[in-house]
Amino acid sequence: MKQKYRAFFALKKEPFAANITPDEIMQTPEVMGVAERFDYALGLGGLALVTGEVGSGKSTALRWAKSRLHPSEYHPLWITASAGSILELYRQLCSQLEIDTASSSRAVLTRTIKRQVREISTAQKKKLVLIIDEASLLRLDVFAELHAITQFDGDSKPLLPIILAGQNNLADLLIYRTSLPLASRVVARTHLMGVSKKDMEAYILHHLKVAGVKQNLFADAAITAIQQGSGGLFRRANHLARGALIAAAKEKSQIVAAEHVRIASTELI
Repeated sequence: MKQKYRAFFALKKEPFAANITPDEIMQTPEVMGVAERFDYALGLGGLALVTGEVGSGKSTALRWAKSRLHPSEYHPLWITASAGSILELYRQLCSQLEIDTASSSRAVLTRTIKRQVREISTAQKKKLVLIIDEASLLRLDVFAELHAITQFDGDSKPLLPIILAGQNNLADLLIYRTSLPLASRVVARTHLMGVSKKDMEAYILHHLKVAGVKQNLFADAAITAIQQGSGGLFRRANHLARGALIAAAKEKSQIVAAEHVRIASTELI
């Protein structure tokens, strides 16, 4: 099925794929806004929040922001959060820092992480940034302790800026009293929402171009159906657009119609 519809539309690669390279990411105002706050937090050594509905493009925007960091100057650390304890988060961080330890002590892990951060920052002269994706999954007790790894020399050296990305409730989790030591480090925040039809059309055309097709394959009504059916959220829009291409190819239709989007929507939850 995949090869047939790609051949029918002369697509050189899978369209609307999640694994596009940073160079292929569309630099929308939302992506640029995330990058601006990313840079600001990195410069100050503070904390930035990136929130939005599932599939709104948070991880993609952060991938683009991270891709601009030169490896000779920066040492980015990327963690995908879970609902585990602070120990689990510390172990993930140790793995990113290439620290080999079997310790289950919070105190030991904190010291070990901070020692490695200082080594990278001072000896290797690289700037670090910790990106925690899906941060809205973190437990409150993790928020209560996470600030401990950012404190150096009496909290006078901001060596480990943090970018927290997650769903809309992420900001609410930082309101709790136990989260205040971490929340007090927030210097910037941005919220990604569903895009308009005009922006969705530009997004679809961009991804067709990435896949090797320069002309628009989608009727105006199909773009409207994708925007409305996805709520303007990119991940669902990707699924609808790709599914609609498959449905159109089955009917040997050179143009994707709104009915093809409807057919694609029956395959999604």
